Order: sequence, then structure tokens, then C-alpha cells
Amino acid sequence: MNTPQFDFAALFDADYLYFYEPLITAERSDRDVDLIWRLLGLQPEMTVLDLACGHGRIANRLAKRGCHVTGLDASAFFLDLARREAAEWGVEVEYIQGDMRSLPWIERFDCIIIWLTAFGYFEDEDNRRILTEGNRALKLGGKLILDSFNRDLMLKQFRPEMVTERDGNYAIDRHRYDILTGRSYSEKIIIKDGTMRRMEYFVRYFTYTEIRDWCLQAGFSQVEGYGDNGEPLTIDSQRMDVIAKK
Repeated sequence: MNTPQFDFAALFDADYLYFYEPLITAERSDRDVDLIWRLLGLQPEMTVLDLACGHGRIANRLAKRGCHVTGLDASAFFLDLARREAAEWGVEVEYIQGDMRSLPWIERFDCIIIWLTAFGYFEDEDNRRILTEGNRALKLGGKLILDSFNRDLMLKQFRPEMVTERDGNYAIDRHRYDILTGRSYSEKIIIKDGTMRRMEYFVRYFTYTEIRDWCLQAGFSQVEGYGDNGEPLTIDSQRMDVIAKK
């Protein structure tokens, strides 16, 4: 089976934010930052890298709490939104357009954040490279946190089609899970303002043990797993947060 080569700029664009921004409320973002702060033991003045930072909802909040934050994302559109909000809030964040598979830093950060299923969009070799690059960019004793769906529960609740509606516009996602690759292969159909467009994408989903082993192989010395809100990870946890220490 040929792997679909999807256009990241087409998937993660203004329409993506239009349909899903109502789900990512300010209250949810505040809760996410509270959890990140607690799990990583963050303190003001720490250096933090937000990988696949999107429109800056995490990075700007961490900067507001006094961290020295760098945000990296492939989307110029999202980065412009992130910079605009940072200016409105009066916080300083270094926003960089780049590829999370190739980081320009060595032993610079206290912590690295990969949040809200921003991991798994590449071939496994490249997915592994992200962890290796993250390890290289961390100071000794630094931590990386990776937030994703808990695959075990996701498979129990798997839905082959999901429809998101806003103001009479629709985003339709059709999914097919391939157990041999651990990927969900998907087609997204956007029907908005009287026009329709389609795109393909895939996401790799992981068990905790798989991510743990990948992190150890990438050079991390210790790995822990947590479920929803930092509770113990169980088969019924919606989210899985993996923390790897260098």
C-alpha cells in the first residue's frame, strides 16, 4: 500500500482553526498549561521549546508565567497568529518556522513540549528522529513531554467517520485504521462557503510501551507515563502523557 503524501499546509490552515478552535477554549488551554506546569515541575526563568506550537496557545501562556519560550511550527499562518497574540499579551516568545525533525539547538532547553497529538505524522524513521533531536536539544536532566491519544481506548471507541459542523459549514473526516502500520489513514472533506475540497493524511498511534522504548533508544535515561490530568495511565485514559528525562 502506498503511503499518502499529504500537504501539511493544506491540512493545518485557516479552515482547520475555524472548525476546531471552538473546542480549544481559553479555559481548556489554561488547564493544559496547569497540567504541563505540574508534570514538568516548571518554574519561571526556565527555557522551554514548544514543538508544533500552532497558534501559540501553550507557548504564550508559559511565557506569561515567566518562562523563556521558543515555539517552532511548520505553518507560517499559525505562527503569525501566535506572534500577534504574544504582542497583544505583552509577552516575548521566539517563534520560528521550521521542521521538528531537524532542530538547530544543542543542550539549550530545560523542557520540550509536544502537545495535543502533534506527533506521529511522519514515517517511523522520522518520528524517531524527532525524539533524538529533542534529546539533543535538551540540557542534561531536561525533560520532554509528549501528549497523545491513548491508543488502547482510541481503538475501543474508533469511529470511521466524524462530522464537525460550524455555522452551516462542515468538516468530514473518514478514517481507516491499519493494524499493520499502527496508523489511521484519513480523508478530510471541507465544505465551506459553498466550496468543497479534499485531502488525505495519516496519524501514527502508539502504546505507552512503544513510546517508552523509542525514548530510551533515543538516549533518554528515564520514562514515565500518565493518564488524564496526570493520573495513573489506564486502558480507559483518554489521553496519554509520556515524560522522558535526559
